[in-house]
Order: sequence, then C-alpha cells, then structure tokens
Amino acid sequence: MGLCLHGATLVDPATGRTEAADCWLSDGRILGLGPQPEPGDWDTVDVTGLVVCPGLIDVHVHLREPGQEHKETIATGTAAAVAGGFTTLCCMPNTTPPVDRSERVADLLGRISADARCRVLPIGCATLDGSADRLSDFAGLLSAGCVAISDDAVPIQSPEVATEAVKQASEASALFVAHCEDKQVSANGAISAGAVSRDLGVTGQDPRSEVLGLRLWAQAATDQGKPFRLHVAHASTEALVQEVRRLRDEAASLHLSVETAPHYFALTEEAVREQGANAKMNPPLRTERDRRAVRQAILDGTIQIIATDHAPHSSEEKGKGLQEAPWGIVGLETALGVTLTELVHTGDMTLPAALALMTCNPARLFGLRSAEGLPLGVLQVGAAADLTLLDPDKEWVVDPSSFRSKGRNTPFAGRRLRGRSWGVCVGGRLVTNDGDQTLAV
Repeated sequence: MGLCLHGATLVDPATGRTEAADCWLSDGRILGLGPQPEPGDWDTVDVTGLVVCPGLIDVHVHLREPGQEHKETIATGTAAAVAGGFTTLCCMPNTTPPVDRSERVADLLGRISADARCRVLPIGCATLDGSADRLSDFAGLLSAGCVAISDDAVPIQSPEVATEAVKQASEASALFVAHCEDKQVSANGAISAGAVSRDLGVTGQDPRSEVLGLRLWAQAATDQGKPFRLHVAHASTEALVQEVRRLRDEAASLHLSVETAPHYFALTEEAVREQGANAKMNPPLRTERDRRAVRQAILDGTIQIIATDHAPHSSEEKGKGLQEAPWGIVGLETALGVTLTELVHTGDMTLPAALALMTCNPARLFGLRSAEGLPLGVLQVGAAADLTLLDPDKEWVVDPSSFRSKGRNTPFAGRRLRGRSWGVCVGGRLVTNDGDQTLAV
C-alpha cells in the first residue's frame, strides 16, 4: 500500500519547481507528483496548507554516541532531528573513542541501525585517537561507510600533516571537512576577542584564527597540486568569506564548499551577555559586521550550505560559566525556524532558495544517496521518499524544556520564530509532530 500526501504545495529547491499537487510514495521512493500514478490501495493524508519539500539534510551534527551518552544518544539526537524537520544527518566523529578506524565505523553503523529515527551517515576522523598529527586511513574509513573525513574538534595544525592529509584525500577522492582554526592565534579563547570579552573578563579568541586555518589548507593543496575537495565548516567571519572568494578565483586545484550555521547569521557576540555559556560555541559568535558578511555570503552563493553544528552538553557542564563551560549549542530543533525567520520572512530569499541550502546543496556537495542508491535532497519521481512537511508561517516560541534532544543549551530560548516542521517522511514512513506526541501514520 502506498501513501498519498494530498493538498500540499510541493517545492523542489533543485529545480525551483513550486506547485499545488499531490505527492505519491511507494516502496521507499517518490512514485508520482500530481495525478495518481497507478491504480492500487493508497493511504491518503490531507496536508492542505503545508509545504512539502525534500527532507532536510544536516551535514554537521554531534550525536555524542558512543562514549558521551550523558550529552546525547543516537536515539535522542535523531528524535530531535525528526522534530526539527531533518531526515538525514551526517555525524561528526569526535566521540569516545573517535570514529577513526574501520571497526569503529562498523560499531557506529550497528548503533545507528538499532536506534536511529532518521538516516545517519558517519563522517570519519582524520586523525587517530584525536591526536591532530597522526593521520587515519582515509580510504579505509570511506570503504567502511563514511561519507567524508573531518578534523572537526581536533583541527590539524601542522603544515606537513595537512599536506599529507590533502594527498590522502585526493587519492581516495574524499571530501575533507575542515575546522579552520589556528590554535596559536585563537589560544582557546572562550568567546570572540573584543568589547564583550573585555567587559565580561573572559579570554577572547582572535577572529583571525579562522582565515589562517583556511590558508593552511589552501597552501597544502597548492603544495600537492592535486584536485582536493575541501568543505569549510561553520564559517563565522567576514575575513573567511573574503578568503573563500579569493581562493575560488586563484586556487585551481582547490574545490571549495562552505557551510555556516543559523547562529552566525542570526546572532552576534552580544548574545553572550544574556545567554552566557548557552551562547558559547567554537568558532564563537562574532561582531555585527561579521554577521552581515555571513548573511550576504549566503545570499550571493559564497556559502552553499546551512548546517546546525548541533553540539549538546549537559546542564551541569554548561553551568560551569563562560570560561570553563564546553563549546557548543543545540540546533536541530531551531534551525528551520531561524532560517525562515531570518532569511525568508525578511524578504531576502525565496523559500525554495533557502531550502536549497538545507536539501539539494548538501546532498550534491556531499554526494549523498540512500542505502538503496536513491537520490536524496530532491523532490522528483524516483528519488528517496524522504520529505519534510512544514508550515512556513507557523509562529512559535523556543522552549528548550520541550526539546527531544537531551541538550538544552540554546541561545534562542524565548525567541519567537516563524516557520516550523509539521512532520517528516523517512523512506516513505510519515511521522508527524503533534504537541508532545510523535505519531506514526
């Protein structure tokens, strides 16, 4: 028996197609858009007034399992994803132990198979045991099931190690997700260096560290002279955006893609005054000038992906104060609302253009497909039946106590947003959010 979603507005960001039509799902794929594609028994769900688009994809999530289950688990993290409208997550490898060997990839995939409520695709750790200087086997990690390699949370600092990483990534045709930070310059500052850090009496992080981190990879790619696919994580500064534009014009062997997170185009370092450690992340919130530059980079296509960098921590850990609390905020349940509020309802972007940043763009740049080989991130016949159903005008107030995530560490607490997920389909299975209940149809 198939499923018909009746009465919605269908939006395919990959083509710009927007139309009122029915969506027909069967055997885990989209069977038809518009008239009934074939006779048979169909369960029909009336979703009049909603937008149906490809399932949202987040390429930068910390699920914390294994080893840090007091912060988050695969079950709670993917429940948060579904509540936020996401159907596919790419999880970062800085777990305990890190996902740096093929046997650890296998263990993680087993946990995902048992507990995940949406698709979860692992990213492999670039270095062994979080060392930052002993490289893992990139090709082996990809063969084991990873979709990319990353040094996130343990950024590579050595030019020699970076050059060897470029060589490995090029030979394995791996996408490398880089945490661009020069740690000598950032000096592990708690928040961005400036007036707020001085007023609060906490260590400031020099914002130049981000662009210097990118230059490390650009030089390594130049030294190798081989095609190298580099994905820049969590862009936060005007300087980094400008450097990306320059490198795209000048570095022939470097193929750059860039993501940012909702907090970098919606907030500034001033949020730290009110939200404290719940507004502490790495890279930190920056100035209003940086926020505007990141926003403009989204609008002009310099930044092609919005990801959450969902990084849950316990309330006890975040309660240690700005200087001692760990970096990171949760974002899976607020990302869609913040994006629509800040980019679409301001009139700066169309809905399809904004959704492209969270659907077809990450699917294309990361080369993502379902386990059955079906395309993700598109609303087209033959693609995976992964869909997000959203109400773009739904107004709501962020209440961390209602999160499905274990994490409550959000700087958006109390913020009124416009736009929210109503439900998702993952492989054709519809799950709706109805108050505090998650219902399967």
